[in-house]
Amino acid sequence: MFRGTGTALITPFRDGAIDFEALTGLLNFQVENGVDALIVLGTTGEAATMTPAERDAVITHALKVVDGRIPVIIGTGTNNTATTIDLSRRAEELGADGVLVVTPFYNKPNQEGLYRHFRTVAESIRIPVILYNVPGRTGVNLSPETVLRLAQDVENIVAVKEASGDQFQCDRLIRALQVVRPDFRVFSGNDDQAFHLVCSGGDGVISVLSNVVPAQTSALMNAALGGNLAEARRLQLQLLPLMKDLFHESNPIPVKYAASLLDLCRNELRLPLVPASQGTCELVHADLLELDVLEDDDE
Repeated sequence: MFRGTGTALITPFRDGAIDFEALTGLLNFQVENGVDALIVLGTTGEAATMTPAERDAVITHALKVVDGRIPVIIGTGTNNTATTIDLSRRAEELGADGVLVVTPFYNKPNQEGLYRHFRTVAESIRIPVILYNVPGRTGVNLSPETVLRLAQDVENIVAVKEASGDQFQCDRLIRALQVVRPDFRVFSGNDDQAFHLVCSGGDGVISVLSNVVPAQTSALMNAALGGNLAEARRLQLQLLPLMKDLFHESNPIPVKYAASLLDLCRNELRLPLVPASQGTCELVHADLLELDVLEDDDE
């Protein structure tokens, strides 16, 4: 499994359909700017709105364009264990390097249910599995104790994307993993907390930010992982406004707008998501100008 920056990739649309030309550009933009992995069809990729045929087409296209240059990991989590198994097996059949499986949403299983769900899914495939804990979206928190059980009991569960927002929970998990499974990776699911997670012994970020500033995000993670904390801290503080404003509305609403400003794709989402409000657009536009990645129209 990778260390550093994995981009939770947006899915570009044009007139309601997947824009494969823009998708090719996005994939190459990421690889050429130094990210370490791509996570396709996750929350940021609006996977919940995709048909099975669209999922297959996006996976196949991504794997063809990336062509083994970096790992391609597919989001396959649902709130139905059987469906998650089907999607994970399909991702494996198509050649994915791993899958990202979110905690089941809406059902609100207890910790034993979460353990059995993830174990059953992972044992149905051979490729690596990344757990995804995002209680703000799913309504359930994957506890450090359950992650530790899974890390000890299931060999191909290799990492967790931690987006609980609870740094103490992350620190407890990292501390315990050093004893029971030191090769297990812990990634931040929140861009603004990734620097802190790496300083505590984590392994990087699965990032929304890197959709639009992949080189800068990678530089931040590489500096932190390499022990150059002064440079990492400088980049953290420089990027902090954009990190926060990309979540001023529900992800991926702001990042789609940011990507459209950079001509990476159209500012098009699928219902029930709609384009960003004027206030969010103004914040994101100002952040990109401050980072010198966007030309000022007044110049």
